[in-house]
Amino acid sequence: MNKFLIIPCTLLLLASCKSPEARKPVSATSGSFIKKSVERNKELYAREQTSIEAIMNKNPERNYITSQSGFWYYYNTKIEDSLTKPNFGDIVNFNYNVKSLNGNLIYSKKELKTQNYAMDKQELFTGLREGLKLMKSGETVTFLFPSPKAYGYYGDNNKIGTNVPLICEVTVNSITQNQSN
Repeated sequence: MNKFLIIPCTLLLLASCKSPEARKPVSATSGSFIKKSVERNKELYAREQTSIEAIMNKNPERNYITSQSGFWYYYNTKIEDSLTKPNFGDIVNFNYNVKSLNGNLIYSKKELKTQNYAMDKQELFTGLREGLKLMKSGETVTFLFPSPKAYGYYGDNNKIGTNVPLICEVTVNSITQNQSN
């Protein structure tokens, strides 16, 4: 009887000593979704850039400047003296409005009210945050933001939808320097 138990136990022991085999994945991804998403975003940006360039071509009297951050702007009111631009932590008091590229008003200055923004310490959409860094107290600038610099894919969950490029006219009323700067 012991012989019959020893043989199966020995076979079981030998079978369990086999090295583990790697399992094949249930589903494999090729990265094609990301590649397609990149292509869609490039096409979207190219269309938005074409629309913005058309606006700039319709208004050749304005001196449009291309920012290093990927948006365009021109000065409505430019201050030439040596006033400083805001730094990290400075409080910027400003007003702005938001329009679509076709000029339809989305948010008025009255709706948005006067804003106090602690530079780079509070949330603000990317383009406006970067645009404020270019301004001095008393200046008014009109910015043309492609959707990635505006509210991007998510919009503002109110009046601004998905992938909407924007025009914002911004006036900096004052800049209060942070005491620790």
